[in-house]
Amino acid sequence: MVIIRAARIDDLANIAELHAQSWRENYNQVLSADYLDKKVFTEREAVWTARFNKPQSNQLVLVAELAGVFCGFICVLGANHPQYGTIIDNLHVKKASKGQGIGSRLLAAAASWSIVNYDSHDLYLEVLECNSRAIGFYEAKGAKNIATAYWHTPCGNKVKEFIYSWGSPDNLTKGVEKGLAKNLTNSLTKNLAESVS
Repeated sequence: MVIIRAARIDDLANIAELHAQSWRENYNQVLSADYLDKKVFTEREAVWTARFNKPQSNQLVLVAELAGVFCGFICVLGANHPQYGTIIDNLHVKKASKGQGIGSRLLAAAASWSIVNYDSHDLYLEVLECNSRAIGFYEAKGAKNIATAYWHTPCGNKVKEFIYSWGSPDNLTKGVEKGLAKNLTNSLTKNLAESVS
């Protein structure tokens, strides 16, 4: 069973490690091997220490647990940008836990929080061009590519990224519900086919 809950200070090490590991797995085309091998965890740990010790008033951090074990997190900053609105700043799920709806549930929780607290603001995120799996995931949840930007990486290079938006946070809720319904239908169809054969 997946549980989504507010992050606590004792989640810091798990969040920083997953954040670093996710960058190692997905950004090795754009970040140096030296940075990913030797620096990424220390830097991510510093970022999360600051976020936990001095949280911004518009910050939401949630974690996902599967059978009581940490498996993912999301960080949202309400009304972050005057044009684009509330940003989903981070969404990461452990590789072994992917494909179980955890990312969708974290997105749904972020959308619900945004509707309650920042309903007049659009909901968006930034995703690197090289992260095609994430792009596919967000597009399947109804996000639209609305702009191109560049990320100045910790390694000192510049990498193309896209800004994806749902417009209203309610659109993300609908996109997640549609995706979960499709996954349920596919699962039921597969189970029925296996029971018949």
